[in-house]
Amino acid sequence: MRLKDRMTYVVYRSLGTAMELAPEPVSHGAAAVVGEVLARRRGTPTAYAQRHLHRVLASTSPGVEPDPLVVKRWARRSFRSYARYWAEGASLPATPSRVVLERISILGYHHLERAMADGRGVVLALPHIGSWEWGGALLALDGFPMTAVAEQIEPPELFEWFIEKRNKMGLQIVALGPESGGAVLRTLREGGLVGLLCDRDLVGNGVEVEFFGETTTMPAGPATVALRTGAALMAAVVYSGPGPHHTGVIAPPIDLTRSGALRVDVARITQEIARQLEACIRRAPEQWHLFQPNWPSDADRVEASLSVRSS
Repeated sequence: MRLKDRMTYVVYRSLGTAMELAPEPVSHGAAAVVGEVLARRRGTPTAYAQRHLHRVLASTSPGVEPDPLVVKRWARRSFRSYARYWAEGASLPATPSRVVLERISILGYHHLERAMADGRGVVLALPHIGSWEWGGALLALDGFPMTAVAEQIEPPELFEWFIEKRNKMGLQIVALGPESGGAVLRTLREGGLVGLLCDRDLVGNGVEVEFFGETTTMPAGPATVALRTGAALMAAVVYSGPGPHHTGVIAPPIDLTRSGALRVDVARITQEIARQLEACIRRAPEQWHLFQPNWPSDADRVEASLSVRSS
């Protein structure tokens, strides 16, 4: 392992272990401080957060330009929320089951229960909001362990540690790559549950959708695997709050009736996923943890804005 990778591994693992073992007031207090520091920094992540939140706020009042100061305040809240997400994720493996059950409630849970009872499997389309791991921990306690696909992080030793921690929560993590599709299909054919984060096209070969008023791409995976396996497909989200609690929402199953060629149906269903994720994000835009480019126009616009600020 290279020295830089070794340092990254040691730092993240040490911080994660400290957060897991520390009393909750301490870990959450530390997260609040880190979140405040991140919220006040200027740079590329901040610029992307502001650009994305501008789209969200503009979509809530069409024709009304969001106040730049309001956009900045929402962006700062998103970094604070992101710090809370990491603190809660680090401590979740050591959180007693009774605490998990006490601190999370899920609206629309009957949609999942009915679909799982059919035995054909379920695909949950998830956005990067709140703390989806808390939802996964609750589902595991209820007998619905979830398989999720995650972007591989470097160094590999850090990713393996990440997987180990998620396994303790009842989550089966599969690295995004050539083998992930097969793992997802096997889970669904066995009648299992799959969670796919799909508000960002990591690979770059997704389906074109209209998302917050602008064309971008989203992964075709959720729609494709649901159509091929007969699994139910529904959007879901877990919001942080109020207080130390979490609130999950599971939407009714998306209509998977075939109406044409597979490519046409995948495009239609992916657009419906985008529409439902928009609604999820609008309910708590400050909890949308997206600090990278997500639309084709993002990179050039953000680079231009940063150049203007530095000149």
